[in-house]
Amino acid sequence: MTILVTGAAGFIGYHTCLRLLERGEKVVGVDCLSPYYDVRLKETRLERLRQFPGFVFVKADIADRAAMEEAARLYPDITAYINLAAQAGVRHSLTAPYDYTHSNIEGHLVMLEMARANPKCRHFVYASSSSVYGSNTKLPFSVDDRVDTPISLYAASKRAGELMSHSYSHLFRIPTTGLRFFTVYGPWGRPDMAAYLFAVAIMAGEPIKVFNNGDMSRDFTYIDDIVSGVVGVLDNPPADNGVTPPYHLYNIGNNNSEKLMDFIGLVEESLGRKATYDFHPMQPGDVKETYADISAIQKDVGFAPTTPISVGVPRFIEWFKLYHKIS
Repeated sequence: MTILVTGAAGFIGYHTCLRLLERGEKVVGVDCLSPYYDVRLKETRLERLRQFPGFVFVKADIADRAAMEEAARLYPDITAYINLAAQAGVRHSLTAPYDYTHSNIEGHLVMLEMARANPKCRHFVYASSSSVYGSNTKLPFSVDDRVDTPISLYAASKRAGELMSHSYSHLFRIPTTGLRFFTVYGPWGRPDMAAYLFAVAIMAGEPIKVFNNGDMSRDFTYIDDIVSGVVGVLDNPPADNGVTPPYHLYNIGNNNSEKLMDFIGLVEESLGRKATYDFHPMQPGDVKETYADISAIQKDVGFAPTTPISVGVPRFIEWFKLYHKIS
């Protein structure tokens, strides 16, 4: 099977490509190497993927229709898509809104059209986000909950992707599955993510920014568990019964909401240093707590996260020290 993975040089994209390559799949990785964060980290991830003979890389923006049509022409044996390319980050969406409509809406549409034009397409898997739940206070968050009140443009753009995918499944019978990721962390993570930001600040002897005065909880999900969910879903496309659209939507989380201050404590412990805290009020677009109901993906594909933060955080810090050459 040849699988096109967008966002291949990104955090989740890199790990997904790696898992697929390790099990012998052919992977066409697509990424525009956006400078949203240090491109050197993305290039290093790609260097590791290029060690596999089954990997080819296409440098392209998924919103560039001509570039993606050329990729389809060059690699006609693609049978599945995993669209992980996106402009991430709630806070960035407050200052750069057009980045989100470009990548998360226009780019997602181009990818759906690519799948539509491919008669071999057996499954279109894509990244959504727990942010779509907005200020929902009912816990845990269920895929059956209403999600029509997003509180950030980022969340709105991810919800738009879900709705667009449903329409393509309905109209063109493309099997699509959306994955609402919950606070992913781990080795090779993005520098704008919490664990990375905390580690950098602590090692520099600078205070870490803690929002809502630390009264926050997150369903922190380790990257290996996330990838197990992505690949498990890929292998189980929704069936087309001719009546309802071949469309699935799942939460992927650790099924456990952890206090932010406990998470920070593990970062401190793993680094062997104490942090100083710079407390701030809740930020616009942010939420106090997230918690994933994963019963649907457990039932359908057997997804079962195995990595608590007591294991995952030390693994991340071990990688962080190696990558930054910290003894």
